[in-house]
Amino acid sequence: MLGKDNRLVNRFRPTGDKTYCCDICDKPFSQKGSLLLHKCIHTGEKPYQCNTCGKTFTQKGSMFVHKRIHTGEKPYYCDTCGKTFTQKGSMIMHKRIHTGEKPYHCDTCGKTFTQKGSMRAHKHIHMNKKSHLCNICGKKFLNENGVLIHHLIHTGEKPFHCDICGESFTQSSNLTKHKRIHTGEKPYFCNVCGEAFSQANHLSKHRRIHTGEKPYHCDLCGKTFAQKGGMLQHKRIHTGEKPYECDVCGEAFTQISNLTKHIRIHTGEKPYPCDICGVAFTQSCNLTSHRRVHTG
Repeated sequence: MLGKDNRLVNRFRPTGDKTYCCDICDKPFSQKGSLLLHKCIHTGEKPYQCNTCGKTFTQKGSMFVHKRIHTGEKPYYCDTCGKTFTQKGSMIMHKRIHTGEKPYHCDTCGKTFTQKGSMRAHKHIHMNKKSHLCNICGKKFLNENGVLIHHLIHTGEKPFHCDICGESFTQSSNLTKHKRIHTGEKPYFCNVCGEAFSQANHLSKHRRIHTGEKPYHCDLCGKTFAQKGGMLQHKRIHTGEKPYECDVCGEAFTQISNLTKHIRIHTGEKPYPCDICGVAFTQSCNLTSHRRVHTG
């Protein structure tokens, strides 16, 4: 154990700048205790054991954090939304959801991230290190976990189930997002106007209202858009593409919303009733015009 290994300290003499160096990897430390903890990486020694499940650890602090799994203790809480955490680091990362802080940036393309791990994974895109292949379709991934998640597309397996409505998902992250439909949770806050969102990407899109950012541009005319969907719809002006077709009369449209309005001609549906006289309309704009009859 560590007490016994204290004899190892005599084998490591302070260097000129008063640091202690590991004789295996030469990593320097300012304290003897830090060096001893580091040596456990090389020796594989894990002197601290959880008395509940028997799992062992190299550091006492790591063992205490682990024990919170058994006790359910979550001493760190977000002062914005009240969510609690077992580790301080997890709470700090969570708070970036509210602040929008992204302290880690890719030095190749400048893209920013809330977590260091996400930034490292992203950098593999530039290094073209997609060496893990799907043995069914040949698609490449950065790691084996990516392949495993992708395989679910081929097998149709959806191992994550909503305990409220029973809907199933291929990834736990998608289940987490889905459950917010039932709970009404909106953990992502705009730090400008305070509006809340259930998903991070919805907040990112919303922020462009305040910043005026329009990152998507048409490569035919140069017009810019805040959202990718808006840019794709716009390009149909140039291409003439009309992918949404009425299955009654065959008329085609560039946008699904226009097809929805058109179908009401055939169905007779009038979903916009006047709350004063009850006359109903197929489109909201017609209801708005009609209301002026009453208001003058």
